[in-house]
Amino acid sequence: MRFDLSGGVVCLGETMVVLVPAESGPVRSVRTWTRAIGGAESNVAIHLARLGLRSRWVSAVGDDAFGGAVLDYVGGAGVDVSGVRVDPSRPTGLYVKEADPLGSHARYYRAGSAASAMGPEVLAGLNLDDVRLVHVSGITAALSDSCLELLRAVLRGPREHLVSFDLNWRPALWADRDPSVLLELADAADIVLAGADEAEAVWGTGDPEKLRALLPGPATLVVKQGEEGATAVEDGEFTYQEALKVDVVEPVGAGDGFAAGYLAAHLAGLPPTRRLRAGHLQAAAALLTSEDVGEPLPPEVTGPLLSADPPAWAAAHLRRV
Repeated sequence: MRFDLSGGVVCLGETMVVLVPAESGPVRSVRTWTRAIGGAESNVAIHLARLGLRSRWVSAVGDDAFGGAVLDYVGGAGVDVSGVRVDPSRPTGLYVKEADPLGSHARYYRAGSAASAMGPEVLAGLNLDDVRLVHVSGITAALSDSCLELLRAVLRGPREHLVSFDLNWRPALWADRDPSVLLELADAADIVLAGADEAEAVWGTGDPEKLRALLPGPATLVVKQGEEGATAVEDGEFTYQEALKVDVVEPVGAGDGFAAGYLAAHLAGLPPTRRLRAGHLQAAAALLTSEDVGEPLPPEVTGPLLSADPPAWAAAHLRRV
């Protein structure tokens, strides 16, 4: 699945270094950790680059080894990182995955990070000529007052490009902040993506029809319904596409894959069903790997599935080779 499109996409948001235990047992006894990179918006940018789009990631990192690692990773995936500020006084954000018998928990060390200091001036310094879409998420709104104002500038200002907003609900980030602002931000976007479960947690409903009543502003609303499927709401029409059957290796990153696949197909002018299928296919690429961002599925898989009749789509079952 590849899209050759004119114009580019800008993805704006924080990316951090992630430390994951490399040993089993209680976290307090772990001596070896694996370093990874994690960020919803940069994940989308990488997916888009692998799908053939010109993607740019805009953010800030510290002038430290972690910041260098983030730039190397994202830039090495074919994403333009020239718009990332290297902050000489603030650190790169960090989070630690603490696994225990009850599950995996993330502990964030991002207060005062370089990215949390971003504000509306970031947008003022961006050249958005030849940009067709700016992609943001609700995570950024929770980082600081200045980051919230940055999102408001992105979503409220005059523009000749589309803006997509992924809810990306992270309850731990909102413990001391009012999440009601997320409705205001989402309603100012052109395209909104939200998981039904996270919309239920934030807005009290995951039902596409009720969410459309809450969000009349966006031209397009996409509600992701987990392993069941996804619904696109546009021009008064509701289009549902069931998800693919996938032998899941690791679920982390599937939402970012879906967003990238859907957005690439949207920019290519595909009809709603094919947009949703493109989202499911790119999500599947992430589900079939232990990495946050997997390689796109081969064209001999994606091509037939994008145009398959409903029974053929429903019968498809993707497995790791």
